[in-house]
Amino acid sequence: MPASFTTRPAAQADGGFLADMVVEAVNWRAGGARPRHQILSTPEHGRFVAGWMRPSDAGFVALDPQGSPIGAAWYRMLPRTDPSFAHVGTGVPEMIIGVRPIWRAHGVGRALLKQLTAHAAQTGFARLSLNVARGNFAAVFYRSEGFAVTQPGVGRDTMVKRLR
Repeated sequence: MPASFTTRPAAQADGGFLADMVVEAVNWRAGGARPRHQILSTPEHGRFVAGWMRPSDAGFVALDPQGSPIGAAWYRMLPRTDPSFAHVGTGVPEMIIGVRPIWRAHGVGRALLKQLTAHAAQTGFARLSLNVARGNFAAVFYRSEGFAVTQPGVGRDTMVKRLR
């Protein structure tokens, strides 16, 4: 498999692929796959793609050399009346990232995360938050990119990166 890929801004037409990436993010543990419909029907996960793309939504999609999507990172401003696990305050977008398993550990997630955090900073956001399950190898990756645990939870942690 070639380790080359490109990225582009996410578009409204990417909603279905972003849903696939929510499923990849949830099913990070080998052998622990939950079905797509079960994941996306829960508010905690479905809210990251329902009604995509709203004016405050932003994200990036990675493409393999043939132009097929292989990963995505995006953020949403979720209402404080319906906060997710990563809610840390009004005005802090909550992000999610997913990469197809065969493309993990090839720099795809890091490239997407760097692009997304740069975009959030350029847009004027001071922080970006995410939620990660304890034991998920991605937590080490997030720490290496400047995220820190701000709210320990039951089996999961909220991490925040200061952008300015």
